[in-house]
Amino acid sequence: MRTHPLTGRRTVLAALSACLVTPLIARAQPSDANRDEALVGAYTLPDPLRMANGQPVSDAATWHNKRRPELLRLFRDHIYGNASTAPAYMRAEPVEAPTPALNGKATRQQVRLHFSDQPKGPKLDLLIYLPAHVPHAPVFVGLNFMGNQAVHADPAIQVSEAWLNRGTGIVDNRATEASRGAEAASWPLEDLIAAGYGLATFTAGDIYPDGKDKFDESIQPFFQTREDNPARWGALATWAWGLSRVYDHLTTLPTVDARRIILVGHSRYGKAALWAGAADERFCMVISNNSGEGGASLFRRNFGETLTHLPAYWFAPRFKAYVGRVNELPVDQHELIALIAPRPVYITSATEDWWADPRGEFLAAKAAQPVYRLLGVKDLKLKNFPEPDTPVQGRIAYHLRTGPHAITPYDWANFIRFADQQLK
Repeated sequence: MRTHPLTGRRTVLAALSACLVTPLIARAQPSDANRDEALVGAYTLPDPLRMANGQPVSDAATWHNKRRPELLRLFRDHIYGNASTAPAYMRAEPVEAPTPALNGKATRQQVRLHFSDQPKGPKLDLLIYLPAHVPHAPVFVGLNFMGNQAVHADPAIQVSEAWLNRGTGIVDNRATEASRGAEAASWPLEDLIAAGYGLATFTAGDIYPDGKDKFDESIQPFFQTREDNPARWGALATWAWGLSRVYDHLTTLPTVDARRIILVGHSRYGKAALWAGAADERFCMVISNNSGEGGASLFRRNFGETLTHLPAYWFAPRFKAYVGRVNELPVDQHELIALIAPRPVYITSATEDWWADPRGEFLAAKAAQPVYRLLGVKDLKLKNFPEPDTPVQGRIAYHLRTGPHAITPYDWANFIRFADQQLK
């Protein structure tokens, strides 16, 4: 037993979560990072309902026509970068036709999405499972860390050819058979299928390898991105671009309900999910799990990971100019969450993940509520920082799970419940 620095209460580690799911990529936690709430200091958040010129935003039309485009532009220019638009060319090459899977409870499809007619042009390998008993299924879409073969032990899943960071069965940054099913605890596929949901996933390495100095191996040179452009898209925006291309493909499948395609992401891919959901309003719901700095937590809070610690390649080059000047950022992450309004959004944290600043994630979600309220959403319930394992599920949902930086069966059970509540 010990007193937890985030909650102040005596806790026992969540043995189930800790043994089932471990962090997929170890996160450095420098000694200069603050973990004392008393040392956070004062800060003032920018008002999401006030234009940069000081004009108040008092109605939905002004939000949609003026303030929302302005915020998107600020996030693109100063944080994530200006990504390419949808490609002029996109072709889906079937790697595997729809095939019965999971003892007939699902169908599995594997598709290679090409973004050029050139033989060595950019592409990504997409893995799709859909429930066999649902004629038009809602689908969770997310990035995986270790290749599609790591999502489930299904031996028919193609082994990824992408450059991968590290993990079980990853040798010299390449997947081996030993990685098959290594991420399965993070993707409870059978539970999703039983609940009537599908899953579509690809690995980030297909379009921007998740490592330093991988720009030349990403899809960006193909799109003639200039490395010297201070507002060029970073890895997060590239991954978000890929998520939108998955949406494009899913809408061509008659067994998918295009009105109910849900973004989900953990850790750095939770950051990408938030940006993808903010930039692409076609996604009906966004779930960001343990996303921390650059995701759901507030930049202006000096707690845990800060702008100083974030890898430069994730963001537009201009972003790093704000190191030591975080209060000069024209936006903060409550406004990123607000860009998802009025669609449902779920922000989650973990008690042992002080590095992601759970309180900062909650406060960002809470500070997005005025925009939802302006747009007529009445189902708003975020008031006080909740106790662990007590989800608050209004249109903006939040929970603080007992345990480490991970995405667990507990998280997924609540994601499914939230999606049932908001979409069905």
